[in-house]
Amino acid sequence: MQETDAVARARRDIEICNACRYCEGFCAVFPAIELRREFSAGDISYLANLCHNCRGCYYACQYAPPHEWGVNVPASLAEVRAESYAEYAWPRPLASAFARNGTLLSLAAALGIALVLALSMLANGAAGLFAARGSFYDIIPLWAMQAAGIATLGFSILALAMGARNFWRDAGARGRAGPVAVGVALWDVLTLKNLGGGGNGCNDNSEAFSMRRRWLHHAMFYGFLLCFAATTTGFAYHAVFGWPAPYAVLSAPVLLGTGGGLLMIAGCVGLLAMKFVDDPAPNVRRLLGGDVALLLLLALIAVTGLVLLAVRATGAMGLALAIHLGFILAFFVVLPYSKMVHGVYRSAALLRRAMERKLKPLGGE
Repeated sequence: MQETDAVARARRDIEICNACRYCEGFCAVFPAIELRREFSAGDISYLANLCHNCRGCYYACQYAPPHEWGVNVPASLAEVRAESYAEYAWPRPLASAFARNGTLLSLAAALGIALVLALSMLANGAAGLFAARGSFYDIIPLWAMQAAGIATLGFSILALAMGARNFWRDAGARGRAGPVAVGVALWDVLTLKNLGGGGNGCNDNSEAFSMRRRWLHHAMFYGFLLCFAATTTGFAYHAVFGWPAPYAVLSAPVLLGTGGGLLMIAGCVGLLAMKFVDDPAPNVRRLLGGDVALLLLLALIAVTGLVLLAVRATGAMGLALAIHLGFILAFFVVLPYSKMVHGVYRSAALLRRAMERKLKPLGGE
């Protein structure tokens, strides 16, 4: 991680925290701070990605604004976190995509829909696109969906893996993660424990505690996993058992996809609404565009998926399929250059934290 003004501000705030230690039990960040006396730029990046932005430390801090020291750990770490996304991006020339992230996601969604719609019309004709069909593959061949998905998602997974490698090296992790550390980190990821702050929840827009952000993140995260499970199950039905789509309403792919889509919509809409009522003081407002664009894209993927389910085997299925696949194509393409990377770096930071816990003296955390 390069030395920047944001890194310097975060280091200054963290050094004050390390002397004060009033917030030491709030989340995983402060015990990690206590293990250090000096903070390299890599340490600051690690702590920034370990932070879940629960904001409890901001409201508890006696040195927060309007104090002359103006300590604002959530905002300082958010700035570094945003810089780290571009710092670790692979390949490097695409790191600039984070500078105008909201615009990038919007353009990708529009181009994705236009491209899939145009190809669908070329393959089926204008009249054929709006004709009632029995299967999705009558409109867009399965091989075409698979080729586009493997190419775009495959590249994105590679880019995310390379970014995670860059972060891991910069965070100063040494040695191999044992099964205990992996298990602890996985538990922290799946439960979003650190979105509970010190145990009472996050401070969304005041000193009052709430679990809203944690539950909404759970809805979006597990809804996404259910939708992925629906797609995987549908592929197994077709490739292994020879059962082509569409499937019955009570089949596993439909039930998983419907439940996942509803959870994603609830999570994304709820988090989107919170973006506009949160206290701006511990936030960085210039980063709002990318966050909003990603939440809208995820919500639109879920909404168009449910619409496609509702209009299947009708004349509207072709158009609904093209729009839905356009949004998915856009998501696959921009995945490693959107706020979604925070899930990868935060998971890696939680693993790094689980590994260093053994350095605590007996009787510590």
